[in-house]
Amino acid sequence: MAENPMEKRSRRGLLGFVFGRRGLWSKKCTADNGNKTPMRSSNASAACTSNIQFTKSPGTETNPKKLQEHKVSPEPIQNQTQIQRPVSKPSSNLYHNNNNSGPVQQQQARKVVPREAIGLSGELESMIMDNQKAKGMMFGNLGNLKQPGTTAVGNQTTVQSNGYGRKTATSVSNNQDQSGSLCRAISTRMDPETLKIMGNEDYKNGNFVEALALYDAAIAIDPKKAAYRSNKSAALTALGRILEAVFECREAIRMEPHYHRAHHRLANLYLRLGEVEKSIYHIKHSGPEADQEDILKAKTVQMHLNKCAEAKRLRDWNTLIRETKNTIASGADAAPQVYALQAEAFLKSYRHQEADDALSRCPVFDVEMNTKYYGPIGYAGFLVVWAQVHMSSGRFGEAVEAIELANKLDRNSREVSMVLRRVQAVTAARSKGNDFFKAGRFQEASAAYAEGLDHDSRNSVLLCNRAACLFKMGQFHRAIEDSTSALTVRPAYAKARLRRADCNAKLGNWELAIGDYEILRKETPEDDQVIRGLMEAQNQFVKRRGHENL
Repeated sequence: MAENPMEKRSRRGLLGFVFGRRGLWSKKCTADNGNKTPMRSSNASAACTSNIQFTKSPGTETNPKKLQEHKVSPEPIQNQTQIQRPVSKPSSNLYHNNNNSGPVQQQQARKVVPREAIGLSGELESMIMDNQKAKGMMFGNLGNLKQPGTTAVGNQTTVQSNGYGRKTATSVSNNQDQSGSLCRAISTRMDPETLKIMGNEDYKNGNFVEALALYDAAIAIDPKKAAYRSNKSAALTALGRILEAVFECREAIRMEPHYHRAHHRLANLYLRLGEVEKSIYHIKHSGPEADQEDILKAKTVQMHLNKCAEAKRLRDWNTLIRETKNTIASGADAAPQVYALQAEAFLKSYRHQEADDALSRCPVFDVEMNTKYYGPIGYAGFLVVWAQVHMSSGRFGEAVEAIELANKLDRNSREVSMVLRRVQAVTAARSKGNDFFKAGRFQEASAAYAEGLDHDSRNSVLLCNRAACLFKMGQFHRAIEDSTSALTVRPAYAKARLRRADCNAKLGNWELAIGDYEILRKETPEDDQVIRGLMEAQNQFVKRRGHENL
């Protein structure tokens, strides 16, 4: 696909400075009806730059008139009776089924209602529902998805997976399979404009999966209509599939270079991805779709990105943490590089738990899409951070997987090679230590964990494991030191806190033991080991106080 001059620019700017690649999500855009406002001439465009604005953030006061302009509404149709959406479902008693009804009765019930009476819309909804049931996807508004393994972040969906898109890839392929089957089923039976209008209706009702399927069907019939691509981009954005939305917007603009709404939609997407220069370029080609606030918002994001770059150069990690938060809050809420910068700053500050929390809020994109959009080298830089966060949190398998993928994408990177060796060494030491511990060889296990700590001195899991060995050998003071070090980088690490509480109990430090047991009791109120430890510590503490008062 041909790109405009802005798309072909070299990878400069803040995110290129930070990761050697370009930078990264927009708000939910509205689906449009293909009404395109003629572009102004270049002189007129330059003259009205002052009237250009960036999309308002969720907390910003909105302009009702502007919202009305963006609201999806079907295009005027001369003969409404020809495109009215049929009744979506037949009466519930037409196909009523109970335990006493047999196949013959069901067949007779079906024969009562002609196929035409059901309506194509009902047939579509039935097909969509069947697809969702088959794939375990029974949900409607994916912009607010709440299902196991996912977290809703703003108006995007983040999949809590291995951190770099493996689960998202499966979801995307499932949706594509669904869309493809629907396209084949209806592409020869409906007018594409009717499908678009039906898609707009589903989009407005929050049924983004259904809307996407209908837009895909319209594209299958008329692949050269830019409005269908633009509307599909809106549906993809609502589903959190931002990179795919970018490619659809690009295609719409390739088909219609003066398509104002597609330019504005793409500008919003680029801002959310932290691509400020590209965002401003498309704002200036958005005509009346944009105004001065759009430019101001983009410039605010750029200001914070510049501060991020400067803080990283100076290794001022506290400032980098603050400025990455400001960058995300000001509009770049789907930029993986910004989240990676924040996580890296937390790692450098030995705040491993917060680093893990930062990346857990990062949107997860398909591996293929990441590589396609950022390029192999840019994506590898992101994976390096993911690998280190995984390792610091004790997810050694995921760390190895991430860094090995990064090494495949960028074999010439010294940083990737260095992190790969470190991850492999720490993982091997942990595995060897675990084998010794299981065999009851605690001295050798402690030594093995120490080998891993030579490569990663603040690894909370290795520290906690070595504390377990020291506990078994009766070296309670040293075990407390290792447990405390683990809790310093990961305050919510329950195993380390329990280990320290048990060691203090062994040493008769009942008050310190009670403090840790009470914290654990709040986090795990049904843990029998914690309950027993707390009760014993409290009893012993009362006895000691009683003896002291005698």
